[in-house]
Amino acid sequence: MIRKASSADIDPILEITKACAIDMISKNIQQWDSAYPNRTAFENDLIRNELYVLENNNAIIGCIVISDFMDSEYDSISWLTHNTKNIYIHRLAIHPDYQGKGLARKLMDFAEKFAQKNDFTSIRLDTFSKNIKNQKFYELRGYKKLGSIYFPKQSEYPFYCYEYVF
Repeated sequence: MIRKASSADIDPILEITKACAIDMISKNIQQWDSAYPNRTAFENDLIRNELYVLENNNAIIGCIVISDFMDSEYDSISWLTHNTKNIYIHRLAIHPDYQGKGLARKLMDFAEKFAQKNDFTSIRLDTFSKNIKNQKFYELRGYKKLGSIYFPKQSEYPFYCYEYVF
């Protein structure tokens, strides 16, 4: 079940993202670490009413942020659509114990249906350039790679920006 997150969900979400960071680092993917994602980011997502969780047997096993706010890091990208009615996906995570079962696909299906239902023109996101699995996941869903941005506090390597137009 996918539902809006509550403040009580922050600690389980942080446990999931910490487990994901450890798993990615073990695969030499330096995308997340002990500093990001952090409590403040998720609390802000919650305040903006943009944070959703995926539950299995009343346990939170994943999360996704569905936002209509464009971060300034995206200004340099030549997007396929105008910067007016777009959704941005952030901090998509599935606990490593549950990965490979189609649950990230379920969260993205939810986000895409949300965007269509609310008349958004596209979905935009970024993924780490060293995370080949994520790139393939989005490209197989029809997302187009458009350019690179950098988050120097996270990595010296770029993050690739993608957009899917309805």
